[in-house]
This record gives sequence, C-alpha cells and structure tokens, in this order.
Amino acid sequence: MILELKRLPILETERLRLDPLTADDANEIFPLMDDSEVMAYWDSPEIDDPDVVAEIVRGQVDDMAAGKAIHWAIRTLATGEFLGSCYLADIDRKHRRAEVGFMLGRDAWGHGYALETMRNVTAYAAVSGLRKLVARTHLGNRRSESLLQKLRFKEEGLLRGHILKDGERRDCRLFGLLL
Repeated sequence: MILELKRLPILETERLRLDPLTADDANEIFPLMDDSEVMAYWDSPEIDDPDVVAEIVRGQVDDMAAGKAIHWAIRTLATGEFLGSCYLADIDRKHRRAEVGFMLGRDAWGHGYALETMRNVTAYAAVSGLRKLVARTHLGNRRSESLLQKLRFKEEGLLRGHILKDGERRDCRLFGLLL
C-alpha cells in the first residue's frame, strides 16, 4: 500500500537531514511560529504561547501515528542546527495525493534550503506511490510561488477569500504537481 507509515522515513540531502517530527521539537518550532515575518503567509498569526505550539506539534505527531501525514524537522547535516519543518499532509491513499509544505526560520532564508528540502520530499512522495502533490500559497507570497515553479508545480487556481486572518479574508493560490 502507498505510504505505509510503520517506520517513519528519515531523508537526507547534500546538506540537510529531515527527521520525523517529535513532540520535543516544539521547543525549536516555537521561535518560528512566534515570528511575524515567518508567519506572514501562514493561515494563523504568530503564536506567542509555547504551550499552544506544543499542542500543534502533538497534533502533527498524532497525525503521523494515524498515517495521515509525515512531518519532518529540517536540520543541517554538518551541525544538526534546526532550520524549520516540512510535511506531506492530508495523505489520500485512494487518490494517491497529498499536500506539501514547509516553514523555515528567517536565518535559513536565501540559502537554497527550501528548494533542497522540497526536491527531496517530492522525490520521496513519488517513490512512495503518490502521483499528485498540491501546495497552497497566500496571494503575494512570491518566494514560495517561485520555489514551487522551480519544482515544476503548475498554478491550478485561485481560492478567493479562502482564509480568514487578522479579521480579513485572504485569497490563496493553488498549485499542483503530477508525479
């Protein structure tokens, strides 16, 4: 069966190691989720309560145990420095598709880590039997849109008013990649 998750995968690139997320990673994810620039194009505003972030991470770990998603912590191979996280979520085995995404701390921006990570995750998805990946960006997130285009994702539509954030409706772009 596609993406059997009895043993969660560890992925490596030339510079990075992607380890399955654990509840302990909440301490490293908190500073990212508390950063307004990192969270500018996420569905929720920054989160200044470490207990809330810990609960989110516990939910992600639970989703992995249930086979619904894979969330990875992104670390450098050289030093083990935490850079961010990435995921395959909403895994639909029947239709062989999933949603893909990532979050990096500001110090990791501009070094090619996101592209390196997402190339590895999309390759893993393909060899795992998935045939379609989707990604969603908030309108105006040119960096993520450019990254998705480098990965050969195609824009598939505009989701008008898709997200309510900070009291206003936000449009999102939907991208897809056939594997």
